[in-house]
Amino acid sequence: MNLHEYQAREIFARYGVPLPRGELAHASEEAYEIASRLAIPVMVKAQVLVGGRGKAGGIKRASSPQAAREMASQILGMSIKGLKVEKVLVVEAVSIEKELYLGVVVDRALSAPVMIASSEGGVEIEEVARTMPERLAKITIDPFLSLRDYQARQLALEIGLGKARVAEWIAIAQGLYKAFVECDASLAEINPLALTADGRLLAIDTKMVLDDNALFRHRDLEALRDITEEEPSEREAREQGLSYVKLEGEIGCLVNGAGLAMATMDVIKLYGGEPANFLDVGGGARAEEVALALRILLSDEKVKAVLINIFGGITRCDEVAKGVLEALRQVRVEVPIVVRLAGTNEEEGRRLLADADIETASTLIQAAQRAVEAVKG
Repeated sequence: MNLHEYQAREIFARYGVPLPRGELAHASEEAYEIASRLAIPVMVKAQVLVGGRGKAGGIKRASSPQAAREMASQILGMSIKGLKVEKVLVVEAVSIEKELYLGVVVDRALSAPVMIASSEGGVEIEEVARTMPERLAKITIDPFLSLRDYQARQLALEIGLGKARVAEWIAIAQGLYKAFVECDASLAEINPLALTADGRLLAIDTKMVLDDNALFRHRDLEALRDITEEEPSEREAREQGLSYVKLEGEIGCLVNGAGLAMATMDVIKLYGGEPANFLDVGGGARAEEVALALRILLSDEKVKAVLINIFGGITRCDEVAKGVLEALRQVRVEVPIVVRLAGTNEEEGRRLLADADIETASTLIQAAQRAVEAVKG
């Protein structure tokens, strides 16, 4: 679950991370009032759950409360990557001497958190890793020992931060890591972490991504979810207990099991297709769940073919076939569907589908090839 910048700021502040003063505004008059209270030049920043706000004109500097009102009126209501700006963050503008980067992510290969730092803040860390890897430093954190001061100090020295600022850096790193762990985050990031002209370290921009699977432990954080900026199909799938992520391809995928879903997407790519989504109906999907999943998948206008790949372990293949047939009674389908069933009651499932003139395949490779051919044909 992605958090807005203002939400991540509030969390980081609780853990002692220093931030420029600021407040949230939903109207231009509110922006004027906030800027008046701050009594200094401010930045007016669009709050939407996408990157590239600055390039899209969603971040502007205002030298007076009147200018803040004008900038807010320009930003509120604008569309950034398809998302309408409903609120802006008004924060004090600071004089920046140097922009740094500091973040924590989960490294699944190492089964541990990794803290990353760079002397090149203000740009995407992936771009730094690609073009200037020598300016990036990282350390692996033992989850049982937590972040040690010497590790944070090592990062500071590797990116060339002066010794006078190291103690402050360590405190920020410790606060960021504690927020990351206690909120069950998959990403906590400060970019940039600015060294200001008056010698302070301030978190200028903040980002946090929470692990959906841990939200049952954090009802207060779950309440921060902004459903207005979620893909409607993804929101419906989540509310129904399905794992669905919309992508940009043309072949819709309905699969039971996350690993099998990833493998299915890989095979589609291998044979020249592009998956339109990730959709995992789970290991024990019943007919009504399959019908719901197929309806959500077909709501994507980009889908030109559907590949259903089911391994019948806990899930019975004939039950999946009934779900497909039920979905076809509920939803008008104008694209070809290819179904691959393997496992428990697969013959009965194939018979049910064949009686309804739905194409089946005996292997994943065969099913992927047919789906790709259907799109290209």
